[in-house]
Amino acid sequence: MQSICHTYLLLKFQVHKGGYYHQMKIAIETLGCKLNQAETEALQHQFVEAGYELVQQPAEADVYILNTCTVTHTADAKARHLLRMAHRQNPDIFIIVTGCYAQRSAAELAAIEGVNRVVDNSEKGNLPEIVKNIPQKALSVKEPFATSTPFRTRSFLKIQDGCQNFCSYCIVPFVRSVETSVPPGTIIEEINKRTAEGYQEVVLTGTRVGGYAYAGAYANLKSLLQSILSETEIPRIRLSSVQPQEISGELIKLWRNPRLCPHFHLSLQSGSAAVLKRMNRRYSPDEYRKAVQLIRQEVPAVAITTDVIAGFPGETDAEFEESLEFCKQIGFARIHVFSYSPRSGTAAAQMAGQVADKIKKERSKKMLALATESAQKFRDSFAGEALDVLWEKQTDDGDWTGMTGNYIRVFAKSKDDLSNKKSTIKF
Repeated sequence: MQSICHTYLLLKFQVHKGGYYHQMKIAIETLGCKLNQAETEALQHQFVEAGYELVQQPAEADVYILNTCTVTHTADAKARHLLRMAHRQNPDIFIIVTGCYAQRSAAELAAIEGVNRVVDNSEKGNLPEIVKNIPQKALSVKEPFATSTPFRTRSFLKIQDGCQNFCSYCIVPFVRSVETSVPPGTIIEEINKRTAEGYQEVVLTGTRVGGYAYAGAYANLKSLLQSILSETEIPRIRLSSVQPQEISGELIKLWRNPRLCPHFHLSLQSGSAAVLKRMNRRYSPDEYRKAVQLIRQEVPAVAITTDVIAGFPGETDAEFEESLEFCKQIGFARIHVFSYSPRSGTAAAQMAGQVADKIKKERSKKMLALATESAQKFRDSFAGEALDVLWEKQTDDGDWTGMTGNYIRVFAKSKDDLSNKKSTIKF
């Protein structure tokens, strides 16, 4: 279940060709997590500040950048599909691949027909300069066309990168191994910029957001949030994901401020103690349950969302049922379900007891059914209550769609333009 985000940019600097000037166009697509989306958004702002504009179709671009994910085999396959499709649609396009797949297997991507350059994560922030220095003879510049700039209501902001936890199934520590945190002052400055641009919400993201630590103990996640609350005016602040062992009473008390969205994405992966141990997760089901109870005691109407892996190596029928029952008891607002995908080089890929694909699919189907049921129960629990909604855009059917602070997707009909506006609705 990988998300994909499309951002298309038009480079405003001009290329001389055939005695007159053309504008060079670039398209960016993003696969994977909110951290990838945040990094793409940062690139977007760099391009815009350099005079670039947003455009609509990658098929009309001169340069195509794919920001990849490699968490699962599905993510890898999707990346390869997009690269081949871009080349088929536009054989002359200059293709650049970056992101975690590029970090893990540059040679594999470079061998795909049409790929011109592979850029690892450490060089991702230099893409505007890399694009600027593409030899003109390598480009087949398209004719200029009309541009548009879709407005964004929510900004993804990277505050941290890297993980050294080495969960046994996870490839991320191998492709984002260095743990770094963005200086608090830089984060405050970026949020104030987004506020001035009209954004209503900022999502703080990273590989391990709860591990935020700038200059050792000088700043942690709690002190960062305190600074954001006191030094910015952004209406909504949301965390992308935290670990249960990173939850503390002092941290949760900050959610008494209504600007902090009542939503915690608290990664679970399994409700079985034995499976969690094999996964090298740093908590037990009981510790996870206590973290949820602490959050719910302090934060009214809170949404707890999570990730669950089905079919981890050695997972027995009894262990899966234990995980399923645990998820029922917690009552998640949303569950992202993944079938276990072995990643070469990780400890889990070498474990005995690899679960057959058929069984993984059956277990995923059962967990997805529970996810649907749990999400509906969470939404139904607010019947008759009023919640604030940040409206985003119109759907193809003409309805307006937006998100509540506690992560409920809502739809409404209106003749007015609701984009980027907040209102209170009764469920």
